[in-house]
Amino acid sequence: MSPFEPQNPDFAAVVRASFARQGLMQALGIELVEVTPGRCVLEAAADPRLTQQQGFFHGALIGALLDCAGGYAAYSLMPSGSDVLTAEYKINFLAAAEGERLIARGRVIKPGRRLTVATAEAFCLRGGRERLCAVLLQSLIQVPAQAR
Repeated sequence: MSPFEPQNPDFAAVVRASFARQGLMQALGIELVEVTPGRCVLEAAADPRLTQQQGFFHGALIGALLDCAGGYAAYSLMPSGSDVLTAEYKINFLAAAEGERLIARGRVIKPGRRLTVATAEAFCLRGGRERLCAVLLQSLIQVPAQAR
């Protein structure tokens, strides 16, 4: 259960539609698994095209996954007619990212009228066990949606 109330009753559909327009997420094969008020889960399956030279998930992939998980967690709480942009983020890589799947769980820490603070954690799923591999702290800004 989320401690936050969405301002847009259609938040899930709006988030899914926005995610579907993310060319990078599509190119990387990232899936939107879950969105609830103030939370978002994204996943990527292991693929040699997503690794660095030692065979671990690439840090750029982890950063993109975490940024979007936190961003869509924030977006889920924003009013209709708005959009979201990342203002800043910081990532700490905690362990080598290896496994069958990479999972990012984003959640809002503090929503605001203009600025929202979110966090996201990346886990590698290997042999049925999850291992924390990275954490992100970010600030996101609410902007007016542009006509498409």
